[in-house]
Amino acid sequence: MKNFFTKSPPPFEHQEILISSSESQESIVSNDDLSDEESSIESSDDEKKTTNESKRSRFIVPKGETAAISDADESSEDEKRVVKSAKNKRLEELEAAAKTIENAQKINDWVVISNEFEKLNKVASKIPVGENGVPRLYIKTLATLEDFLNEALQKDAKKKMNPSNAKALMTMKQKLKKNNKLYEAQIEKWRLNPILEEEGEEEEEKIELPKKKPEKPALPNFEDNGDFIEIDKYGKPVEYTVDNLFKKLKEVMEARGKKNTDRLGQIKILQTLLGVTKTPYQQIRVLLALIPAQFDYNQSMSGHMTSEMWKSTQKEINQLLGILENHKQYLIREDVEDEQDEKEPSIEPGNTYGIRGSIVSFIDRLDDEFTKSLQQIDPHTIDYVERLRDETELYATITRGQIYFEKNNLNDNTSQVIMRRLEHLYYKPDQVIQTVENTVRQLLPPNMSSQITPSTVTQDSSDLIHALCVYLYKNGASLLRTRSMLCHIYHHALHNRFHMARDMLLMSHLQETIHHADVATQILHNRTMVQVGLCAFREGMIKEAQSCLQEICGTGRMKELLAQGLQLQRYAQLPPEQEKLDRQRQLPFHMHINLELLECAYLTCSMLLEIPSMAAAGLNPEARKKIISKPFRRMLDYNERQVFSGPPENTRDHIMGAAKALARGEWQRCQELIAAIKIWDLMPEIQKIKDMLNRKIQEEGLRTYLFTYSASYSTLGLEQLGAMFALPINAVASIISKMIWNEELAASLDQVNNAVVLHRVEPTKVQQLALMFAEKAAAFVDNNERILEQKQQAGQGSKDLQRQKGQSNQQHQNPEKRTTYQKGGGGQRGRNNFNNVLGNSVRGRAQQNRYRS
Repeated sequence: MKNFFTKSPPPFEHQEILISSSESQESIVSNDDLSDEESSIESSDDEKKTTNESKRSRFIVPKGETAAISDADESSEDEKRVVKSAKNKRLEELEAAAKTIENAQKINDWVVISNEFEKLNKVASKIPVGENGVPRLYIKTLATLEDFLNEALQKDAKKKMNPSNAKALMTMKQKLKKNNKLYEAQIEKWRLNPILEEEGEEEEEKIELPKKKPEKPALPNFEDNGDFIEIDKYGKPVEYTVDNLFKKLKEVMEARGKKNTDRLGQIKILQTLLGVTKTPYQQIRVLLALIPAQFDYNQSMSGHMTSEMWKSTQKEINQLLGILENHKQYLIREDVEDEQDEKEPSIEPGNTYGIRGSIVSFIDRLDDEFTKSLQQIDPHTIDYVERLRDETELYATITRGQIYFEKNNLNDNTSQVIMRRLEHLYYKPDQVIQTVENTVRQLLPPNMSSQITPSTVTQDSSDLIHALCVYLYKNGASLLRTRSMLCHIYHHALHNRFHMARDMLLMSHLQETIHHADVATQILHNRTMVQVGLCAFREGMIKEAQSCLQEICGTGRMKELLAQGLQLQRYAQLPPEQEKLDRQRQLPFHMHINLELLECAYLTCSMLLEIPSMAAAGLNPEARKKIISKPFRRMLDYNERQVFSGPPENTRDHIMGAAKALARGEWQRCQELIAAIKIWDLMPEIQKIKDMLNRKIQEEGLRTYLFTYSASYSTLGLEQLGAMFALPINAVASIISKMIWNEELAASLDQVNNAVVLHRVEPTKVQQLALMFAEKAAAFVDNNERILEQKQQAGQGSKDLQRQKGQSNQQHQNPEKRTTYQKGGGGQRGRNNFNNVLGNSVRGRAQQNRYRS
């Protein structure tokens, strides 16, 4: 105890409060001396005295230290008690854990290594981090353990271990990888000079002297301009000059893509380098590194660039194109070797110098980032409108890139950029296209013009679309030709040129090969078919419109097939990866086709075709099985089963009520219900469309009346029929003549009396059986064709697996993806129906020309 008191330098004023007034420091020391003299007293007295002394020492210990009191027998009291600080105790525990790990490595015991590793981290976390940082022994243990783990994994020692040891090995791999990320710099420093580190560690254990803080090198005096000064690891300021420009640029390019790289810092460095450039070559080299660095800042596939960074990137692409336009001796190509020299090349007059790069990839990525931003912004907010205003500047950049590629005879790049330009125009009306073209003409330099799309062509939207598509037909790849054809058909259908759109669709044979295309092209095909159907509906071609819309609307997955949202079916669960890909394919809101208007047009066409067909079938069960539109028939059956039908509330209620009124012969009520649908206001020339629908309802009402009541009359006057349905006599005679010609009505016209004579022709039993056999044979042939087509598709898909691996690898892994954007229930039968319906006028026109010749 005397040694204890003489070692502690601080005063003991606080100890006097805890010790009674009758005892003093001399008494405590005398007690200690007495314990030495009276060693021969009984063990019970010694144990009592030792207990009292331990109680006193618990209160007398100075702050920040702990007394190591031995609990051994009497002989241990003659020895000196060693006092250790908390830090030294932790270091001893750390050394013991490291020694245990080293011994376990010799016998390849990963269970012990895993347990001791947790203990090692626990002890290391309790050691206070001073000026020297993390203990060197800890860093040494991490480095050696990492090397031993890598060696064990390379030797494939896991197969020879027992299950518990192998499990501990894999657990240790994860723990060590996660833990060493925090000490990468210290581990690397130890690996560079492990011997000196070990010597310094031994010196630290032997001698504990206060170390002075390393003096930091004094920074030179800079003028305080309010900005931070960038310095390197030696405390010197970093300077960016023309002399070290290529060296700094090389350092940034080598660090690109590496782990723990500060992407924002790289962008700032490149922007600084761009500010110190003096020659066009230096500007081109820095811009070719700066633009990809900004694209790489956001590595998430679902995320998008911020608006500020996107505009900065677009400005730099325009700057790059401007430099190349003014200095034509430089040409950026993809098939040039990468530049390794750090000095500016010398170019002879009249020659060009190729620089490795890809401007078309910059434009494609800029367009993709713009589309992703529109996908993730709420379309019902002002932010979407503000973001959509940037499309004009993007279109100007695409046009400028097209002119540059066109002048340098880069045909492949020209085709890709023209396809991008076409995708921004094909779905827009004429007024919007003219406004965009006029704005772009002001944004581009005055002396810039294109031979593909001169100023005379851009005055008319149809001529502009035609010029772009014709260039792709001649020079584009197969995929670009297909997409340009679909865009061209879409534009014709949007401007009510149905016959031209139909002829292009039939002559291209896209219906037969579209299932081999990628998903984006299938979506474009679905949009084109829908627009062709709406065009036929606006032109009054009900049968053609229903045939076009049947492939999309009949599946019940319109939203999914048109890429306007995800519509999960009942009991269907998509994997997360598939759902993520589907969300990335969604079209921006301003490109959507109104689904309610689409459904309304489809159901109206189905009503005008299905009600007369049901009336013609009558009570014949076999004839009633012939269904034109399954969704419409299902809705009608459900509506008829309702006990009480209230007033119509939505579009479906209006059409179902109109269908039941038409079946009863109440064509005026049917007209009122159809005209009351408010969704017609979204169509152009609404009054013309309503007049067309009223006329079609009158004609189909007449046909329904004749089918229903033909068995009850022998003759009917044409004037009476015209008065009943408000139709002229010529129209009534024309409708009845068509029905007689198509063998839908057994009757003859009496032109003298202006009457129709109805014939009651009852088919014989043989004729009924023959008709039933013909219908079943036709259904059997259709089924065989459908099965044969499925087998051919499966065989073709297995043959083209390697060729289309880059596009359809995930489609073969996930069958849902392969069929997501293909029309369900279509197949060969749907295409034959489409060709039979839309090809009638083509064949009729060919026959007329043949007879004329």
